[in-house]
Amino acid sequence: MNILFIGDIVGQVGRRMVKEKLSSFVDKYQIDFVIANGENVTHGLGLIRNHYEQLIASGVDAVTLGNHYDAKNEIRRYIDSTDRLIRPANLIKDYPGEGTILFDLNGVTIRVTNLLGVSFMKEEVKSPYQTLMDIIDNEEKATIHIVDYHGEATGEKKAFCYAVDGMVSAVIGTHTHVQTRDYQILDNGTAYISDVGMTGAKDGVLGFSKETVVAKNIFGKQVKFEPVKEGRGLFSAVVIQIDEISGKAKQIFPIYYVEDN
Repeated sequence: MNILFIGDIVGQVGRRMVKEKLSSFVDKYQIDFVIANGENVTHGLGLIRNHYEQLIASGVDAVTLGNHYDAKNEIRRYIDSTDRLIRPANLIKDYPGEGTILFDLNGVTIRVTNLLGVSFMKEEVKSPYQTLMDIIDNEEKATIHIVDYHGEATGEKKAFCYAVDGMVSAVIGTHTHVQTRDYQILDNGTAYISDVGMTGAKDGVLGFSKETVVAKNIFGKQVKFEPVKEGRGLFSAVVIQIDEISGKAKQIFPIYYVEDN
């Protein structure tokens, strides 16, 4: 089975890239199931229902979130009515929705789990490792299990993957918006990459306008980051080939597509 995981989709340009480019990648790589991180979809922070439905209409099968899961209050009103939207599983506070969802694709079960990392993150969360162990021990077992590990530190993500190697099919890092080159399959069959990267505007800073980011981060001005609304798009993703019997990963490779000027 071939699974496509799309890195953090940022704002209007990110939504356009998914709408315009996803089907061609699905055809090219014979993709069976598509996962996308959607925590930055709506104006760079959060996910409103309309934009969630746009992702599904574009061909995304499961949408994961991250530290901006609650940036748009609207999500509290609709997340329980969805069956493809996955918020972080290791939240301390009670929150609507599910942190892990089981899918059935022609008799092959696929579990998608979303976790928040700990290092350099503002949110206080339960142990990502213990949360995943609880899911593995207590939830219905799936043949394929994909974990979106949304965290800042690459070392933390890599250590986590070594700790769960062979227990899940893949640990896919998100959050930093920069695609890393450490994609690999560990000894016991778990695919890994520290960060898938970003799907959004290429000419900016992590999908946001360089002017607003420079003004705030370099010169200390009190301005909001503004996502780029038009221009060259970037589509970052990984393809994971997984054995449908064992659930072990057989191959992982990145996609890094940049539109022409």
